[in-house]
Amino acid sequence: MTNSAVQPTARIIKTGQRGLNNPVSEFSALLHTIRDGGLLHRKRTFYILTFAVITLLMAASWYGVVAFNGTWYTLIFAGAMGVLFTQYAFLAHEASHRQVFESGKANDLAGRILADLFVGISYSWWMSKHSRHHANPNTAGKDPDIEPDFIIFQKEHAAEVKGRFATFFARRQGWLFFPVLIFEGINLHAQAFKTVFSPGKVDKRALEIVLLAVRNLGFIAAVFLLMPLGMAFAFIGVQLAIFGLYMGASFAPNHKGMPVLPKDSKVDFLRRQVLTSRNIRGGWAMNIFMGGLNYQIEHHLFPSMPRPHLKRAREITKEYCESKGILYTEANVLESYRIVIAYLNRVGLSAGGDPFDCPAAMRYGR
Repeated sequence: MTNSAVQPTARIIKTGQRGLNNPVSEFSALLHTIRDGGLLHRKRTFYILTFAVITLLMAASWYGVVAFNGTWYTLIFAGAMGVLFTQYAFLAHEASHRQVFESGKANDLAGRILADLFVGISYSWWMSKHSRHHANPNTAGKDPDIEPDFIIFQKEHAAEVKGRFATFFARRQGWLFFPVLIFEGINLHAQAFKTVFSPGKVDKRALEIVLLAVRNLGFIAAVFLLMPLGMAFAFIGVQLAIFGLYMGASFAPNHKGMPVLPKDSKVDFLRRQVLTSRNIRGGWAMNIFMGGLNYQIEHHLFPSMPRPHLKRAREITKEYCESKGILYTEANVLESYRIVIAYLNRVGLSAGGDPFDCPAAMRYGR
C-alpha cells in the first residue's frame, strides 16, 4: 500500500497547511494538465456499449429464469441480477456526475431513469446525499456518509451508544459490517419510497413515484407470477442480498478507515479530496468490478471525468501529489477490506465507554 491507510487528523492538518501560499493555483495547475490532456472529454460510446452489455446480460438472466423455471437453479440468476442492478447503479452514479453527456438535462434524465426505473432507488435522494459527501468527504458534521446509522463511523458517536445489545454490536461492528450489507438492498429500496413520499421538496416527485412503482412492483409481480411462492421469496431474497452486498463492498473501501476531518478544519480542496480518499489497485478488472470507484481520488478531484480516462488521470495525479508532498493512498481490495474492518472495530471500542477507562485497570496500569 502507498503510504499509511489511516493517518492521524493532526498530521492531515499539518500536511494540508504545507504549501498553502497559493493552494488554489496548485489545484489549478493539475486541472489544466488534466484538461489539456483531453481527459475531461465525454466518452458516450463507452457508456452506450456498457449499458448495452449490461442490458443484454440482464435479458439473458431473465431468459435463464424462464428456462429453469421451477428449479432452484433460478437462484443463480437472482445473484446475477443483483450484480447487474449494481452495474446499472454505477452508470446512474456516473450520469449524476455529468460524465456521460455534455447536457446536464440529458445526464439527469439518464440518471433518473437508470436509478429509479432500472435499479429501483431514488435519484433525488442519491443526488442530495452524494453531493454533500463530495463537497466535504469524511468531514465530521458535514459528510452524511459518516453520520451514525446501524454502523457507527466516529468514536464520538460510538461513545454515546447505550444499551447492552447496541454496545455488544458496536464493539464487533467491523466483523459484522459485511454480513449486515446483505440488508442494504432492502434499505435502499425503502429509502427511495420514504424520500418520494416525504413532506420535503423532491425534484420531479411524481415522475419518481411512477418510475419506482413500475420498477419495484413490476419486478416483484414478475417474480411471483413466474415462480412457486417459496422459490419467489428465495429469489427476491438472494437478489436483494447480492445487490446490497455488492453496493456496500464497492463504496465502503474508498473512504472508510481514512482520516475524519474536524468540522471546522481548514484544508484546501486538493488536499481535502486526496487525503480522505483511497484508491483500489487491480487494473481493468477492478475498474469493471467497482465501476470506476477504484480511482476514488481522481473521481473526487474531477467528478465529471468519464470512467475510461481515470487510469491516465491517476498517473498524472499521483506524480503531482508526490511532487507536492501530499499523501496519496492506494491499497488492493482485500487490504482495503481489512482496513475497514479494523477501523470499525476500533471505533466500536468506544461504545458504552472505553474499557481502558476502568478505574481498576488504570490503577494497575493495564
